[in-house]
Amino acid sequence: MNRRECLHLLTGLTGAVVANNARAQGAEPKVQIPTIAPPDPNPKAPSFKLPPKSCDSHTHIFGPASRYPFSEKRPYNTADAPLETFCSVHEKIGVERCVIVNATVHGTDNRVVTDAIAQSEGAYKGIANVNDEMTEKELAALDKSGICGCRFAFLKRLGGVGDMNKFQRIVHRVAELGWHIDVYFEPGTVAEFAPILTALPTPYVIDHMGTVQAGKGLDDPGFTALLDLQKKDEKCWVKITGLERASAVGKPFHDAVPFAKALIDNSPDRVIWGTDWPHPNVKFMPNDGEIVDLIPLYAPDSKVQQKLLVDNPARLFKFS
Repeated sequence: MNRRECLHLLTGLTGAVVANNARAQGAEPKVQIPTIAPPDPNPKAPSFKLPPKSCDSHTHIFGPASRYPFSEKRPYNTADAPLETFCSVHEKIGVERCVIVNATVHGTDNRVVTDAIAQSEGAYKGIANVNDEMTEKELAALDKSGICGCRFAFLKRLGGVGDMNKFQRIVHRVAELGWHIDVYFEPGTVAEFAPILTALPTPYVIDHMGTVQAGKGLDDPGFTALLDLQKKDEKCWVKITGLERASAVGKPFHDAVPFAKALIDNSPDRVIWGTDWPHPNVKFMPNDGEIVDLIPLYAPDSKVQQKLLVDNPARLFKFS
């Protein structure tokens, strides 16, 4: 064994000893919470002009933490991305309506969403984080506040699959309110969840194009499973979001465009568009104006653009 190998072994043994001592004393070693990058602070004005009443169907607000504290169990740290900045980005790119998806950093405290909705004069709706311990009164209050769905993130980095019995109980409870559910999957796992999704009592929306990976090509079984589910189940909606997540090469994300186009062509009446601002946990940070300019590449027809950006979200989220 050479010196480097010896040092490597000793380092590993020392770490194990520290961890075991911590457990013996009744305390788990602290896990370092990663800090994510902030969004591009200078969104450009897009060349493509969004039609009136266009809806950003997937976007977030973070904090300010001084008013809306982050959850102690948050999976990542983030800088504030408050309502004021959120509004200025939408004004710059031409968005008039939006749906705020409460992020995992806020846990089941949905005030950051409902407070923004209350100030929007009917222009915002929301997707909440809920759990099975919430009372009927609490869920009804969220419904009255402009919440129209709840989200389940089946990602390891955001907590994993969890108790599917609780998932079923929550879904049936919120279905009685007329809500739909958002689902966020690990890449390539749509087929595993398809039997569960098709049996749901309410519509569901698959986030970020099913976390497709552009590098695997259009014939990837994970993507063809999504197309098949989208085509066969009328409860299935897909968000045309996260091209920067799907891309294998980075800007300008053109390698992800064929996947967005395939999903739109496959079911033009059940697709919706969003920015995913402020883009948490992305490999390539996009500019929101550039995201808008991708739209005519995968939806060149103006009638399809109207469905994707205005008519479909108005129907799903019940905008008046």
